[in-house]
Amino acid sequence: MMPKLNISRYWVCQIVGWGLLPAINIFFGIFIFDRLSERQIWRWLFFMEMGILFTHLMRELIHRLDILTKSMQKQILAFLLLITIFSLMAATSATPFEHQFTLRRDKAGMPYTYEELLILNFGVYLPLIIIWTMIYFSYHFVSKSRKQQMNTIKLEALVKELELKTIKAHINPHFIFNALNGIRALIDENPVRARKAVTELSNILRSSLSAEKAETVNFSQELKIVKDYLALENMRFEDRLKVEYDVDDDTLDQQVPPMMLQTLVENAIKHGISKQVRGGVVKIVSDFKGHYHELAVVNTGQLNGTSKSGGGFGLSSTKDRLQLLYGEKAKFEIKQVDPNLVEAKVLIPLSLN
Repeated sequence: MMPKLNISRYWVCQIVGWGLLPAINIFFGIFIFDRLSERQIWRWLFFMEMGILFTHLMRELIHRLDILTKSMQKQILAFLLLITIFSLMAATSATPFEHQFTLRRDKAGMPYTYEELLILNFGVYLPLIIIWTMIYFSYHFVSKSRKQQMNTIKLEALVKELELKTIKAHINPHFIFNALNGIRALIDENPVRARKAVTELSNILRSSLSAEKAETVNFSQELKIVKDYLALENMRFEDRLKVEYDVDDDTLDQQVPPMMLQTLVENAIKHGISKQVRGGVVKIVSDFKGHYHELAVVNTGQLNGTSKSGGGFGLSSTKDRLQLLYGEKAKFEIKQVDPNLVEAKVLIPLSLN
């Protein structure tokens, strides 16, 4: 049994596309004009080979220079330059061969001079490479749009999954029991604080149960929920939990993925503070760093195996959401900054906010 020949879609399009021109000319030469010489057949086949060769080289250069990821203005300028260069290269390469074997003649049957042939070849290759470039660009533009749509669908599914996980984390009996038990203890001792705690618990549950449709929210909104969460956790840990804020007010209007900061804070409480006999500090930092909005959660503790490998739903979902929203432009890292402090940091590009 003969092995199956596997040809990529790109090469099929290259061969068929460039093969159409000689096929059409050969067809008209045989059936319409009733004249077709062997020299003409060779010229058109050679023309097809040159077209395939130089557009393939142009494609390789487009990939190496990563042109399709640049701004639209830079793409247009780059394509215009490449079209001109490769049209001239194709004409310069084809002309000596056609001139040597006299593959092209004028209407009177006289061979063209070398200069005339060079100009004619450039005039033929230029519009065809322009058409090739437009088709190539359009294909990748459509493919990129489809990929963005798929990423949006994946992001929506991931956000829904995160919401369900967060809801389960917030409304599980253990969390509610701790919160209500702390509120009950405050009713007689500090009624004002007890009422405030009820409001904080209500805000958290309302935020968790609400179906968040937006991909991003104002940082001020996210920070408010985190403060309510930490206030309730403070009732449980008391003096064992110290909270610090280093927030630039100018960052409050920045857009961030919903529940992302809260995920990092919960991770700090669960894997850091709760495992320390004497408790520790959770510090939230929000500032501008170059062209990024920097969000960081610093907590007392040591990285465990899961945190080091980036495992666990919270950290993995943070990475996935940043990837889907911002691509490679966003950054996330978690590291041990000193023997007693762990830092989880997110850098969100300002240009996409």
